[in-house]
Amino acid sequence: MSRDELKRQAAEAAAAEVADGMVVGLGTGSTAAFLIEALIRRVGEGLRIQAIPTSERSAAQARAGGIPLTDFESHPAIDLTIDGADQVQVGRLDLIKGMGGALLREKIVAAASSRLLIVVDEGKLAARLALPIPVEVVAFGWQATARRIAALGGRPVRRDFVTDGGNLILDCDFGTLADAADLDRGLRAIVGVIETGLFIGRADAVLVGGAAGVRRLTP
Repeated sequence: MSRDELKRQAAEAAAAEVADGMVVGLGTGSTAAFLIEALIRRVGEGLRIQAIPTSERSAAQARAGGIPLTDFESHPAIDLTIDGADQVQVGRLDLIKGMGGALLREKIVAAASSRLLIVVDEGKLAARLALPIPVEVVAFGWQATARRIAALGGRPVRRDFVTDGGNLILDCDFGTLADAADLDRGLRAIVGVIETGLFIGRADAVLVGGAAGVRRLTP
């Protein structure tokens, strides 16, 4: 099976966990797009939900498919958020997210959710987090912010991308992470850093699409 087929398989399993009447957080990225597609089908079959998307892309897909959208003013608490991840640390279920450029909104939605369900293909699993970490920064003075990130041992590269909030993303290579939580604290302490793509202790479960089917990981 291709990676897209594995993602779709896991996304379909995640969509099946959405119940009538839920407020659902919709993630961003290729796997989230498969999830939204599955939910559009379920809504067409009569499922009644409202959704808070984490990006304009996800909002456009959901709206076009007939999923009713809401906001935090109407619904301060989210029942379930389903999102993808770029890398998942097996055992702890810490995550690297943000390759799709929506990490700030993704973390806001995740923080407001009773449960965060992550959907990935088996190629996203790792014993230690080691991908470059997306870090969302204020555009003003980003070069100074990048130098402070470099002082922590990272190699920041500005992505040619502007977030939905008008910010920049620096992809920061720290190699294999010995202590992801400590690095997250250090990055967020830098003036100019808005948020990091390290999601520490936030995932309640991960659905993994593999050749043998979908399996569920818990911390």
